Amino acid sequence: MPLIPQEPQIHERAQGPSAAPATGRTAPTPRPVPGPRPVPGPRSAATPRPGRPGPRPARPAPPAQRSQPAGQPEAPGTSTPNSPSVPRIQLVPAPVAGALDAAEEAVDLLLDSGRAPGDILVLTTGEQHPWATHELSFGEAAYWAQHDAREDVFFADAAAVTRARPRPVVVVVANGGGDEAVARVLPLARERAAALLIVCGDSAKINPLLGAGV
Repeated sequence: MPLIPQEPQIHERAQGPSAAPATGRTAPTPRPVPGPRPVPGPRSAATPRPGRPGPRPARPAPPAQRSQPAGQPEAPGTSTPNSPSVPRIQLVPAPVAGALDAAEEAVDLLLDSGRAPGDILVLTTGEQHPWATHELSFGEAAYWAQHDAREDVFFADAAAVTRARPRPVVVVVANGGGDEAVARVLPLARERAAALLIVCGDSAKINPLLGAGV
């Protein structure tokens, strides 16, 4: 008599973490994996220009102001009504090696206060600003065309101050070149500053120059 194969026995497995879901129960739907976050749009005021360092976590206190004979200095971005041809002067104390960084901070503060980028001219007495070095690599004609367009902050060597046109704000960066270079550029920079002249450098050397009628 042929043997009848026995039906396989089904053993119940204890319910546990590895057990399959029971009949009639729906397995939990896997949570979707979040995709890449959208890239924020550009910020016109905070977008760094070529060669400029990015935003810093903290800003220094506003630069010290020097009162003019006409009266007390006003807030940044304003001019003295009684003496439109005499700019206010601000001194930002900084070592020679840190004068360029101090000027960067001063420019950022001006932009944050509402100054238009085209209102600002920066003159360096020592090493050129990286932006100026980069733009000059395309030729002086293209470089000075940006100066004439007045669409952005313009960085130039202090030796070229006579070629620069007046702007509301002029920043002098005493980052080298010797005391003679600073003494030579300050009067010319003051003539080109319609509202505000900022000087970044060693206060012990710059104060006497400012006090001498610069």
